[in-house]
Amino acid sequence: MEIWRKLLNRMMRASRLDSGFFEEMETEEDALAHAIMVALIVSAATGIGMGTAALVGGAGALWFLWGMLSGFLASLAGWYAWVLITFFCGTTFLRGPEKASLGELTRTLGLANSPGILRILAFVPMFGWLMLALSGIWTLASGVIAVKQTLEFDTGRAAATCILGWLVYMAALVLVYIWLPSPYKMLNF
Repeated sequence: MEIWRKLLNRMMRASRLDSGFFEEMETEEDALAHAIMVALIVSAATGIGMGTAALVGGAGALWFLWGMLSGFLASLAGWYAWVLITFFCGTTFLRGPEKASLGELTRTLGLANSPGILRILAFVPMFGWLMLALSGIWTLASGVIAVKQTLEFDTGRAAATCILGWLVYMAALVLVYIWLPSPYKMLNF
């Protein structure tokens, strides 16, 4: 029970855009498990939102399962692409004075992904698109603070570093919507 309380506390602090929190998580190696758990929880929330969109749109159980699977995989793959691209950008051509490891960025960006849990509400007609947009912008803001603290960047450099990877993350979710047969297309916004 304590592990869940600690995880929830970390998700709340990340969602509040607490810069001191990200500074702590940069060096706290046991936070990696929580960062991965957040990525899995947010991916599950995305999958549930997409799958439920199929049901709300009038599709059957197979579309629900496809929505869950495609939403989950796109979110998880997109998040990890965000981590990798941000790490590459932040440690090569946008590199600052602080050297960071992939583990440090995985921890902080994993926890920064916490606002993405709002994607579970993506199925709500006339409101779901707002939750998707809000969770995306909020996650990006959290990520910028995480990168700023982890790489010791100023806000502008942190934003530039973070946005490059975040665009790939969002593109993965958009591709699920546009390219793959998506239950989300069944909703009328």
